[in-house]
Amino acid sequence: MYETIQFLHSYIAYAALAVLFLAVANAITGFAGNKMFLPQKDLRLSLFALILCHIQLLIGLILYFVSPSGLNAIQELGMGGLNAAARLLAVEHPFVNILALVLITIGWSKHKKVMEGKRKFKTITIFYGLGLVLILSRIPWTQWFN
Repeated sequence: MYETIQFLHSYIAYAALAVLFLAVANAITGFAGNKMFLPQKDLRLSLFALILCHIQLLIGLILYFVSPSGLNAIQELGMGGLNAAARLLAVEHPFVNILALVLITIGWSKHKKVMEGKRKFKTITIFYGLGLVLILSRIPWTQWFN
């Protein structure tokens, strides 16, 4: 079961990052070009990024609690006994990614309250962009390319 969840978490991450990157790029071009916010394209792209990131978070939380090494390493060694790689996986990666998803969710909620297209794009650019930067900062890159 653990291997299946880890496989899902690893491969949905590619899709989630790709769609999140597209949503941020779309928002930047819409904001810079002073374009109209279109529900058929812009809204759906942002919503799909939000949904994929939430699915990724749920799978990640399940993985964290069924992992044979996640909480056990913290319980056995304590926070001071973890090396950098273990600390990244056990503490930094989950915490920062939850924070990133909170920012993305706030951006989605705030953009719905705005009527003007340029301000919608600006809100999505800021919050989704910050979320993307946080996610990229805590990806365990050494494991991702193995």
